[in-house]
Amino acid sequence: IWFCPVHCRDDEDTFKILIATDIHLGYLEKDAIRGNDTFVTLDEILKCAEQNEASVDFILLGGDLFHDNKPSRRSLHNCIALLRKYCMGDKPIIFEILSDQAVNFSNSKFPWVNYQDENLNISIPVFSVHGNHDDPTGADGLCALDLLSCAGLVNHFGCSRSVEKLEVSPVLLQKGSTKIAMYGIGYIPDERLYRMFVNKQVTMLRPREDENSWFNLLVIHQNRSKHGATNYIPEQFLDEFLDLVVWGHEHECRIAPERNEQQLFYVTQPGSSVVTSLSPGEAVKKHVGLLRVKGRKMNLQKIPLQTVRQFFIQDVVLSDHQDLFNPDHPKVTQKIEAFCQEKVEEMLEEAERERLGNPQVPEKPLVRLRRSCFSLLHQVDYTGGFEAFNVMRFNQKFVDLLANPKDVIHFVRHREYKDAKAEESINFDELLSRASSEVMQLRVEDLVKQYFETAEKNMQLSLLTEQGMGKAVQEFVDKEERDAIEELINYQLEKTQRHLRERRVEAVEEKIDEEIRRFRESKKNTAEEDEEVREAIIRAKAHRTQEDRDSFRDDDLDIAEEGDVAMDSDDGSPAPPPTRGRGRGRASGSRGQSSSTRGASRRGRGASNPSEPRPSGRGRAQKSAIVSPTKSRSIMDCNFTRKTVPSPPSRRLSPQIIIDDDSDEDVSLTRPSRPTQR
Repeated sequence: IWFCPVHCRDDEDTFKILIATDIHLGYLEKDAIRGNDTFVTLDEILKCAEQNEASVDFILLGGDLFHDNKPSRRSLHNCIALLRKYCMGDKPIIFEILSDQAVNFSNSKFPWVNYQDENLNISIPVFSVHGNHDDPTGADGLCALDLLSCAGLVNHFGCSRSVEKLEVSPVLLQKGSTKIAMYGIGYIPDERLYRMFVNKQVTMLRPREDENSWFNLLVIHQNRSKHGATNYIPEQFLDEFLDLVVWGHEHECRIAPERNEQQLFYVTQPGSSVVTSLSPGEAVKKHVGLLRVKGRKMNLQKIPLQTVRQFFIQDVVLSDHQDLFNPDHPKVTQKIEAFCQEKVEEMLEEAERERLGNPQVPEKPLVRLRRSCFSLLHQVDYTGGFEAFNVMRFNQKFVDLLANPKDVIHFVRHREYKDAKAEESINFDELLSRASSEVMQLRVEDLVKQYFETAEKNMQLSLLTEQGMGKAVQEFVDKEERDAIEELINYQLEKTQRHLRERRVEAVEEKIDEEIRRFRESKKNTAEEDEEVREAIIRAKAHRTQEDRDSFRDDDLDIAEEGDVAMDSDDGSPAPPPTRGRGRGRASGSRGQSSSTRGASRRGRGASNPSEPRPSGRGRAQKSAIVSPTKSRSIMDCNFTRKTVPSPPSRRLSPQIIIDDDSDEDVSLTRPSRPTQR
């Protein structure tokens, strides 16, 4: 499967593909020192694609192009500018696409590759799957890559919206006699995709003609290392007909292809192009890959990235230095601090030696160069009776030398494990005291699950599942879906009530609780659980959109009403003479009512009393109070044997939040007719 490019020049039969993953545009973009790191590295990657031996045929990205699900305007602007600079031009595209593009790019408004668009002039096409940081969300299932796709800069493929099965249709490419079947699997929650593989609900389609003549390439963005029982994708799950798997999401650079002896394909893991966590895996030298494919043979050339910030990490276990440190010595803390300072200075010297002769490392004056050319993390294990010294005072010594002066030292103490799992609980004080880089690696979903596993019996969930609640909280935190948790509870409450009515459960509390428990357990780790979370997110999105429309309609009506004050009457009678220049004396009461009404509208109209009569100004349209149905319902509200008197609806208080809604739904605004003026 390998060939040597030295003995085989690039010809019309050789594909040249630049491979990169996890660029994380916008990571720490507000940091004064590291804010431009991701943009500088993307510039280097694209420049490498353009200049490497008369440029490559196309660029293949393995997900997480952006660090945030809703990237900032600065991130989007820089990304679009760089793609336009390097990927547009007059160079002809000398390979063709053979597959049905309407299937490959079915989620795009323009379901064809950008270089075949007659309105665009593309020199280097970019193909990309989405990752977990920039995955599709909301009722429309859109992500940042869809914006770039609609702009004609990126070909977004490998997107699936089904939660029960996955059918992967390849993008078929041909250059001369070489044919590539390129499969893409954008990020799907690992537990869900794991269940799909186990239930044999993942299908990878193959070309019917000449199956053995295609080079089969898969791009996937999932956990490769095991983080839990089902929180990863084993390589053995993938089909054995594949030739090469490009694995995204993992940040450690293992770009040299590794052979899977069981499935007999190769796996390359390019890793991230920026250090996003101060962990040992990030300290490996960063690379991108130049993949050459000719026939069924390939060659992967490693290209080191020169603009990546240097990163060194070293572990120090104080208990291993008993000859140097005695916990009972009165000045042992000062000795430990001096020892750690010596270690940090050694890494500083090593970083300076590596930078010599490398002009592409960000250049600044010598003193500032140290400050901006590398990051250090010094992890100290002080188990064994040692006391930690003042970290803030220690960090101040390296403020002008390091890019991360706030978290140079990280103290850890290994605690003894308890046999009783019930005695363990989450220590939130310890969690808040961790370094920011370590906290960024934690997942909200895991914290929620761990909390309920260690909570007392009376604090356990009785209606929702831990996994569903964790995903709803994660949507609330990561993607600002403020109604996700509430809508999940309401949706689950309605579903449970409907289940109890269908089962005709006797209105006895013990029997109701038992049936609810069985119903809850039957949904754990099933597709139904994922569907509930998805439905809750859609409802939260729709609810937020409706609130925005109501607010917009009320404000619009206020503007229309203000214009009605000076309107002439229908019967042609003359208007009353103006008072104080503009008739404010006559309409002051009416204008004051309008201002009060608008204020209540922006606060969700929760402070007004619907039963009180409202004074009306002359010739003004009356606004009806908008009341949303109550969401505070109990499982006992379900009607089993007797009817209950419904409680009066409560008003929903919604903060004044400007939402950049990306919904494609048609908005129909109807205005109430004005009463005839007499």
